[in-house]
Amino acid sequence: MNRYFNADPGPFPFVLFSLAHLVVLGVLLLLFLCFFYYISTTKGTRLEAVIRFSLAGMLILSEIGWHVWNVWNDQWTLQYSLPLQLCSVTLLLAAVMLLTRSFRLFPFVYFCGWAGALQALLTPVLEFSFPHFRFFHFFLAHAGIILAILYMVRVEGFRVGFRSIFPVWIQLNLLAFIVWVINSVTGGNYMFVSSKPDYPSLLDWLGPWPWYLLSLQGVAVGMFVLLCLPFVRERKGAGAVRNF
Repeated sequence: MNRYFNADPGPFPFVLFSLAHLVVLGVLLLLFLCFFYYISTTKGTRLEAVIRFSLAGMLILSEIGWHVWNVWNDQWTLQYSLPLQLCSVTLLLAAVMLLTRSFRLFPFVYFCGWAGALQALLTPVLEFSFPHFRFFHFFLAHAGIILAILYMVRVEGFRVGFRSIFPVWIQLNLLAFIVWVINSVTGGNYMFVSSKPDYPSLLDWLGPWPWYLLSLQGVAVGMFVLLCLPFVRERKGAGAVRNF
């Protein structure tokens, strides 16, 4: 049993776009589509709150599970284990957003959650493949962020607009600067602002450090604009829609 929970990827090394990776992407795509189309039917029912709190609980438990796994394998460190990766920050904010139904948190979670989680699912920084604990943990945690966003859009009627982009861009850069300072102190590489990850990722196409950090500015704004497009045609203030 320990081979499924230890820190040795030897028996189950992750390979990008392997069968296990493609299967889990297919399963998650189906899950997202079904969730998107059917979650709105729970609005106004007891199931609505059950799903909202369950999603928040799943996100919180996944973060706890990450720390438990690191402690169990005696590899929790300040350099590696703090919840300072973009998806870790977004995950925790998504949990708070679900619990409090916060309008203020939604733009950051929407933009950074979609952009970060989608990239993580497509090009995971992951050593372990199926059926290791970390394989399931990684994909469930990132899928949970997307499910939280879909819930707030479909059930709570939350929306973003182009005017949301600049504040989130400022917040993201402020977060990156704070994390860079923490990296300088701890020797870590949270948010990959100090160097590229050791595994294939989008950053490989954006030049060497530190220039890829500048390239990422354009990529982030471009993705944020694309993420606004689904809401462009919607009428402001229609029904239960909340615009930012």
